[in-house]
This record gives sequence, C-alpha cells and structure tokens, in this order.
Amino acid sequence: MTTSLLHPLSKQSAQLADTALAVQAHFTHPVDVGIILGSGLGAFADSFENAISLPYSQLPHFPQSTVVGHSGRLVMAKPQTGPTVACVQGRFHYYEGYGHDAVTYPVRLLKRLGVKTLIVTNAAGGIREDLNPGSLMLISDQLNMMGQNPLIGKNDDDLGPRFVDMSVAYDAKLRQLAQQVAAQQGTELTEGVYCGLSGPTYETPAEIRMLRTLGADAVGMSTVPEVIAARHAGIRVLGISCITNKAAGLNQTNSQATLNHDEVVETGQNVAAKFQALLQGILQQLPNA
Repeated sequence: MTTSLLHPLSKQSAQLADTALAVQAHFTHPVDVGIILGSGLGAFADSFENAISLPYSQLPHFPQSTVVGHSGRLVMAKPQTGPTVACVQGRFHYYEGYGHDAVTYPVRLLKRLGVKTLIVTNAAGGIREDLNPGSLMLISDQLNMMGQNPLIGKNDDDLGPRFVDMSVAYDAKLRQLAQQVAAQQGTELTEGVYCGLSGPTYETPAEIRMLRTLGADAVGMSTVPEVIAARHAGIRVLGISCITNKAAGLNQTNSQATLNHDEVVETGQNVAAKFQALLQGILQQLPNA
C-alpha cells in the first residue's frame, strides 16, 4: 500500500507496518503473548532457549530506552510448549520526554505481530501496609494520575475505537489463572490497585497519603498508558507489580529513608527467581485461560 492510499490519520499504522516487517524478517511466527518487563525484571527474557533478540536500534521508528534497568531489546521465542512470546525488555515513559505515540508504540507493535494477551510488569512502591519490598502484587485495577491519556487527540480507527471501556482493564480470567499458579508454587500473590504518576520525582509523603485515600495500593511511573493502549486495541491484560520499596513516608524503621532507582533495580533482581517462575507457570497454562 502506498502512502497516498493510507487513511490520513494512519501515519503510525504505516510506521508500525514497517517495524513489524523488520521483526518478521528475523522471527516469522505469529506472536501469542506480549510481555513488558519493568525495572530490574528484564532477566526473564533471557530465560528462553533459542530466542531471537533485536535491539531497538535495529527496528525502524522504534523509540530508544534511556533508563537504567531497561535493556532496550525485543526478545522473541517459540518454546516447545506454551505460547509464542515477545518480551519488551525496556519500556518508555512520559518522564523521558516521550509523547503518547512513543510510550505506547511497543503495545501497538505487539498487536501487529498477532498478540491477543499482554502481561505488563513493573516495579512499584508499596502503599498498603502488607506490601513490603519483594512482594508481588497482582493488579486488579488502576488509577490514572499521570495527567495524560494516550488516546487524547484524533482517533486512528486503524488502531482502535474512539471510546474505550476500561471497566475491566485487567482480565478477570487471567487474574484467576495467576492466582492458581501462585498457589501451586507456594508464592504469595496479593491483589491491589496500581496508581500511575508521571514521575520522574518520587512521591511526597503527602501525595502518598492522598493516593491511599483514593484507593491506591501501589504506585509507579508506567503501565497505565500501556494498558489503555492495549484495551484500545482489544488486547486482554494481566498485570503484576514487583514491590521494590515502601512508598514515601511509610518506612517504619527509618522515617528519613530516601528513595532511589538503584534500590528499585536491586530488589527486582533479588526477586527475579520467584517472579520468573510465576511468569513461566502462567505462560504454560495460558492456553486454558
């Protein structure tokens, strides 16, 4: 299709087609499941045998990751059992200066590659008292406190409908499956509401008190726009937060404790084995969900 024949609002659709062709030149299988890996959790993508790894720099129109703990690769694998997987090893954030199209570009690409199920993961600060560093939280719902929505502007009908129902942002059957797998593995997996803020500053204690009042259980700087874009594209979503720190003002042993990204990455790496086992178990049982 030539550019002149494209719908005038389909510039990103044309770019996505170019990127998908570049990926399919290396990996010809349709992709069943997409996984976006958060800070310190990227090692999961390295657990697949015979995987194809493409640096973002080799993909036309693809943004570049700038955050420590985000490798900047698309890793694809076709395991002997279970679904075909594409792992986004390095996401994009508003705080990096990226706009709507860039932040959601990986989700749009995954849709082009055939993905019907998306697993989003992130590092988050625990607000609820029982969410301590190293805990895994299954996301039941989300609060968009970023001050932005990736669907603002003229709608591109090639990507999804104008208005999107977010009443079930996180798929109930997928959450049930995750709980079953966690129980089989003896892994504690509590459910909670994830709140997304724009960052890059961590929240103040007053902001955390506000978010707790609003019903947030954990807080971070990602995920929300990706989930909105996924639902816009008709992709069902499962979300898991790795709690890497207590949110501001909630550290009972040291009220003056500071927050830093190194702690986020280190905690993600420490919980990697438990996290990877949970994800692998979910993937193995996904065809039944």
